[in-house]
Amino acid sequence: MCVEDRISSFPDPILCHILSFLPIKEAVRTSIISTKWRYLFASISTIKFDGYSMSGLTDRNIDSFKNFVDRLLKSPDQVRLDCLRLSHEICLWNDGDHDFDISGWTCAALCRGVKEIDLQLGYLEDILPAVLFTCGSLVTLKLDAVGHKFKFPSDVCLGNLKTLHFRDSFFGDSIIRLISNCHVLEDLAFIECDFYNTSEINIQTPSLKRFILDSDLGEFGDLKYVVVINAPNLIYFQYTDVVAQGYTLSTMKSLEKAHISICGCDTIDSQTIATHLIQGICNVRSLRLTINEGIFQTSRLPIFLNLVEFEFLGRGFNRREIWLVEFLHRIPNLKTLTLNFPVVAGTQWKALEVPSCLSFHLKEIEISCFNTHMIEMVSYFLDNAMILEKLIINMDAMTMTQKKKARNQLLQLVKSSKKCLKLVVIL
Repeated sequence: MCVEDRISSFPDPILCHILSFLPIKEAVRTSIISTKWRYLFASISTIKFDGYSMSGLTDRNIDSFKNFVDRLLKSPDQVRLDCLRLSHEICLWNDGDHDFDISGWTCAALCRGVKEIDLQLGYLEDILPAVLFTCGSLVTLKLDAVGHKFKFPSDVCLGNLKTLHFRDSFFGDSIIRLISNCHVLEDLAFIECDFYNTSEINIQTPSLKRFILDSDLGEFGDLKYVVVINAPNLIYFQYTDVVAQGYTLSTMKSLEKAHISICGCDTIDSQTIATHLIQGICNVRSLRLTINEGIFQTSRLPIFLNLVEFEFLGRGFNRREIWLVEFLHRIPNLKTLTLNFPVVAGTQWKALEVPSCLSFHLKEIEISCFNTHMIEMVSYFLDNAMILEKLIINMDAMTMTQKKKARNQLLQLVKSSKKCLKLVVIL
């Protein structure tokens, strides 16, 4: 039976677009299909070299691989390039005997009007060309460089850049110059980065919609800088770090979601300074909060009128249950509550004043890491959450005997509460 080859009848640009979704190794293999396919792979617009692409390389064929990449990227008469992505596996072979021309590859991609560059390289010293930071075609730039100290040129300008991500890197004051010259930036992330010899992280970007400042808590010791954020159109904000020297946040009226994970520092007034941080996100609709002490003074916090989803992760400090209830008083319109922290015995739940959100708005509660000490807390919420519709209990951390006993206790509580709600128990 003869099967018609309809795919080969597609125009070359469509075939090249299809090949761009394949790993480069698979795209090259299509060259044996027919003469039409022989050189199509050379015109793909997305070039990615990851662990799979480099599997099977040996000392015998590594130079052939290097020459292949040189021809693929540097050959004249090439189409515009959408994406260049190099993963850390490249570094395993970049050992002096087989030096890859990563700087040349990057320049070649820039000359072809590349829109996205993603370099996951453990060592970037003398690799990144200065022209990378003055490229008008770049829309996305992601750099993962362990221990690299970035110094950006004085003429830095990325006029069309919308996404900028850094990981495992060090920055001085020149980072502010880079950000201020990304005029349409929408997505900015610093993950496990350090800002040395910097007195201020100043983000003045009206176009910014997503900002992540995520460090390993306490890895670099006390922070010596203040954090200033003027991003009125910010939709998502994530902050993970010890308390900085200060926070100045402009009103974020568009903020939809925030993840805050913060711990105190003995050398400064952590409570007062951290409270300024939480005050700056008072318009948020969904908040995930992780703290290891009562670092925010609830009496000084604003009313979170827009907050309808709240997840609380309290770590290792006394009276965190009382702190939680006090904080719920600041969230009058809360609809969904997620609790993920170990409750200790001894809290007098019945003596706690009932927040208004429980009486009028709270519809769903999820309790992760459930243990036997939480029965009284569940009873408190069932008694006072007047319009509760759904209760989710996760018992992953319990033994089968404990699960059976707790499940029976929960069913009895729900029955005695006389509420028509859905109980979901995850065993």
